[in-house]
Amino acid sequence: MKTLVLASQKGGVGKTTLAAHLAVAAEKAGDGPCVLIDTDPQASLAAWWNGRKADTPAFAPVTPQELTRKLEALSQAGYAYAFIDTPPAITESIRAWVAQADFVLIPTRPSPLDLRAVGSTVELALTANRPFAFVVTQAKPNSRLTVQAMAALSVHGVVSPAIVHDRVDYAASMIDGRTVLETDPKGRSAAEIIELWSFVKARMNEDKKSR
Repeated sequence: MKTLVLASQKGGVGKTTLAAHLAVAAEKAGDGPCVLIDTDPQASLAAWWNGRKADTPAFAPVTPQELTRKLEALSQAGYAYAFIDTPPAITESIRAWVAQADFVLIPTRPSPLDLRAVGSTVELALTANRPFAFVVTQAKPNSRLTVQAMAALSVHGVVSPAIVHDRVDYAASMIDGRTVLETDPKGRSAAEIIELWSFVKARMNEDKKSR
């Protein structure tokens, strides 16, 4: 089982939305079975999953104390990918989650404040010797700031070519436990998520082989 951890010191960058959407994208691409893990005290991902009618992806409650054992059990149960949502902070528990990651995805909004905050998250991944990449989220279409943000982030590491734009349908789709892949599978937002999952999957498998 490969583990994807979504981490960022900044709140409101879309970690929960991406965790849900990427897990669904993986299932729809035939890359499952997938399991979601919510480590954020706000439990937004758990709430989304509880409102979901579809059987996949699965959800597993995990405490920091049982982290290693539970991930091993999920792997033995046959899950292919685990998607872990984390709170907007740098704590010892998050360090433990990142240490277990096969790949760390760092969502970042194209704003000066967000760009200045990426350093601590990057340091977290580097300290744990985990491969990572950035994804620009909540971007405005045709915005020069988005291009500038991608250039700035590329100094620190790999940046996903897939950009997640600021569209209402992302939040609207999650109200009743769904994603844009289900509410508008042929829409622009769904295409972004499919492209992002393709990028993340390729990086995870590439980095797995290189270690």
